[in-house]
Amino acid sequence: MQKKIEIVRTLIDAFPFIRMFRDQIVVIKYGGAAQTDPLLKEKFARDIAFLYLLGLKPVIVHGGGKKINTILDRLGIETSFHEGQRVTTRENMEVVEMVLSGTINKEITSLLNHHGVKAIGISGKDANFIKAHPKDAKRFGFTGTITHIERKIVLDLIEEGFIPVIAPIASGNEPGDPGYNINADLAASKIAVAIGARKILFLTDTPGVLDKEKNLLSTLSEDEVNALKADGTIQGGMIPKVDACLEAIDGGVEKAHIIDGRIEHSILLELFTSEGIGTVIKKEKQ
Repeated sequence: MQKKIEIVRTLIDAFPFIRMFRDQIVVIKYGGAAQTDPLLKEKFARDIAFLYLLGLKPVIVHGGGKKINTILDRLGIETSFHEGQRVTTRENMEVVEMVLSGTINKEITSLLNHHGVKAIGISGKDANFIKAHPKDAKRFGFTGTITHIERKIVLDLIEEGFIPVIAPIASGNEPGDPGYNINADLAASKIAVAIGARKILFLTDTPGVLDKEKNLLSTLSEDEVNALKADGTIQGGMIPKVDACLEAIDGGVEKAHIIDGRIEHSILLELFTSEGIGTVIKKEKQ
């Protein structure tokens, strides 16, 4: 009986947050171990279905770097990185699109549909809803920078009761362009701003933003993030993630969260508990 009472207390504690976020758009960048571990994949799908059934409007943007590397290795196709981003050759681009728009996108969509929600998988090429130009053709090939997002495409899907699952492949401007590979973190932030999301969450393989003693920094303002970048506390692979967070909040998203996707139900713990489990970044310190 005591265990049942504790469950009810947990639900009651979550109620204010559920009421606060009901009918709100939440963008979730899905990647890391949460996207590769079978148990975590299943729990992620259940958590997203739970959000949907509570009345939230989740939008999923996913990466797939590890799977892309595996397929490229299997095919004997070389790949390289520059400044943390993939150099996408025309040959690479075929595999990138196959893996992101095909294998990974449809796996996520299928898992969500299995749990009783309406998910639909799309890429930025569908209806040309994401357009891009080369980030730097000489250095990065077909790795792109987003120039336009047709927000109505995503908003119409949400209005029809779908959960959009978005592969970060963009259309080019010329007929015959193979498209552009977009960094999934940056794609998620651009999409969140375009569709007026209230929150954006980045699932990672770290607890969040850490100080120099490796302690979790639970709340950061934009100024504090910039100071931590300047003194070298934030470095390496965390830099593009916090940059994506800053871009989102500069564009009107209320809060951006970096959370540990290796923890079961991390999304629910971050959204529906007072303490959360990761780092929340907001425009100004409160």
